[in-house]
Amino acid sequence: MRNRVLMILLIGCLMSGSETTLRAAEPTKLLLAHGAISNNVAPWWIAKEQGIFRKYGIDADLVFIIAGRAMQAMLAGQVLVGMVGGTHVTNANTGGGDFAMILGVENKLDYIFVAKPAIKSGEDLKGKKVAIGTPAGSASMATYVALDHLGLVPRRDNIVLLGIGGVPERMGALRAGSVEATSLSPEIGQVVVSEGYRVLVDLGKENVPFQSSGVVVPRSLIKTNPQLVENIARATAEGVAFVHRPANKDIVVRSLGRNLRLAPDRAENAYQGLIAALPRRPCPSLEGVGSMLKLMVQHGLNAKAAQVKPEELVDMSLCKKFEDGGFFRSLY
Repeated sequence: MRNRVLMILLIGCLMSGSETTLRAAEPTKLLLAHGAISNNVAPWWIAKEQGIFRKYGIDADLVFIIAGRAMQAMLAGQVLVGMVGGTHVTNANTGGGDFAMILGVENKLDYIFVAKPAIKSGEDLKGKKVAIGTPAGSASMATYVALDHLGLVPRRDNIVLLGIGGVPERMGALRAGSVEATSLSPEIGQVVVSEGYRVLVDLGKENVPFQSSGVVVPRSLIKTNPQLVENIARATAEGVAFVHRPANKDIVVRSLGRNLRLAPDRAENAYQGLIAALPRRPCPSLEGVGSMLKLMVQHGLNAKAAQVKPEELVDMSLCKKFEDGGFFRSLY
């Protein structure tokens, strides 16, 4: 009888332990916000679609929230992880927040500044309306740099800058004639260019160092749950590597077409642009952060940016760990 009781207790303990293991194996539900609809979100789309997030114990829910509002949601604690531009991290931190970019997926201003067919030069934009996104977003910064390139100063040249919002809204305003020009990512901009709209400045060809999109988290999360942060970074880096492997091209092109709502030929163009611009080792660029801070001050977007050091906006510890430990090398 005694042996039978011991056996029952042992089975109970084993079953309890098994249930604990199953519970521990359940993935962490996590909301990840991307601040733009652009091909640089591809590593996250791929990581979700190919089960890479789940491999690292994350049940990822990806949601588009235009970058300025995404950063506000992070400040409010409603979103833990965002793929947003360095300008938004700067504004948040100089406003009392404490965030860090742990990975960088877009390290230059890769936008095209497009205008109505009737606008043939910068001179034709004087006295006209131009759509920007959120005031301090990467798309808006691209517009300021493009206007600089064209020798234009909005206040002097009576150019009205309208904060119209995200890509669909800016494209709609351009098509409706509410504005004469706007900045768009190349993969989206090709749509309106094919309709006869004119490229006034291709900033990708100007090769302007600029820390645009990257994976951003609160520094408090790095301290309280470093494993979760590392898992997010590893999944993102694997997504990047998946995109870059030639054998995966068809999968990536289909993903881009589906998520960006592009026809197959345009999805192919988006893929080629992505491969050319996406860093194989997706680390933030300190040169790009420094250039971004200078441009923010130059264009009057945030005077406090002059006192910020690039190292204060990024956390390079995981990139160093992945480099020194061979993780990056193992992906290729």
